[in-house]
Amino acid sequence: MNTAFQKAIALIMSADKELLNILSVTARVSLTSSVIALLIGVPLGIWLGACRFRGRNILLVLNRTLMGMPPVVCGLIFYMLFSGVGPFRSAKLLFTVRIMIFAQVVLITPIVAGNMESYVSGISGAVRETARGLRLGSVKSFLLLCNECIYPIFSAYLLAFARAIAEVGAVSMVGGAISWKTNVMTTAIMEYTNKGNFAMGIALGIILMALALLVNILLSLVQRRVSR
Repeated sequence: MNTAFQKAIALIMSADKELLNILSVTARVSLTSSVIALLIGVPLGIWLGACRFRGRNILLVLNRTLMGMPPVVCGLIFYMLFSGVGPFRSAKLLFTVRIMIFAQVVLITPIVAGNMESYVSGISGAVRETARGLRLGSVKSFLLLCNECIYPIFSAYLLAFARAIAEVGAVSMVGGAISWKTNVMTTAIMEYTNKGNFAMGIALGIILMALALLVNILLSLVQRRVSR
């Protein structure tokens, strides 16, 4: 085990080409999906948190259900839709980075929306009163609410990114964990461990844990700033 750990450190320090390729695919999938989820989830969460309308409770229940969707179920749905017998087979997206991004967007967007809805529900009343006092229109009121949510938005993005980079079920099903093409850190750790290549698995695990630590530090700083 000590030898495997030493080899893992050597792989990281030497910038192994295969390791860099896995990191590149992981970054592309995680960053793209988390940004798209943020762009969709933030307005949706603010709308659900600030507005009161018929059917809102149904949408909240639906969103909370999607927040707990098992990744393998999401992967199964996308696999059936884009496989050789699925309705979208002509798109030929199965086992590509693009479909991995789509699957992660579906998984992450409800999490972003749910976090934003919880925060906005607590401040929307005060912001609404301020907007009325300033005689602001609906657009400016929305922008004022967004301004009050700067740090929660950043926190929601960090949560989305952390969820994306640690996800394994959906991306392995729709991406196929193909070496040099769709292999991300989580799927590569499983693959190399099963092959007995513990050095690569440990190297990827070290990087993944370092990223998780960094995200949690940033989240703690944001939450401390919000609580002031």
